[in-house]
Amino acid sequence: MMDDPGFFSLVHQVVKCIPRGRVTSYGAIARYLGSPQAARTVGWALNKSFSDGQFIPAHRVVNRNGLLTGRHYFGWSDTMKELLESEGIRIEENQILDFEAVYWDPVKEMEESGFCFEEDA
Repeated sequence: MMDDPGFFSLVHQVVKCIPRGRVTSYGAIARYLGSPQAARTVGWALNKSFSDGQFIPAHRVVNRNGLLTGRHYFGWSDTMKELLESEGIRIEENQILDFEAVYWDPVKEMEESGFCFEEDA
């Protein structure tokens, strides 16, 4: 699964569904995709997305405690923080404030709002 392009593509599709101004965690995406132990692989998939030429809002994925652990992959250490703040998310010392209020759980949200994947993906 480490370099599974099918799994990576599914990760990218889930991340595209995260609404502006909301965040989720690597583990939540892994659980949604039926691989609860694959949180690290979700991170690898997001890191790979930077070289794929399409926009994947990877800045909306943080660790389970709301820390911006992936910030170093954005080229500039403050890029992830700036992108989230531009969406109205408050951050202090690389920690999302009011994390529970902006948390988007794909298992719950996708079930309630329906399937959001693109037809051709």
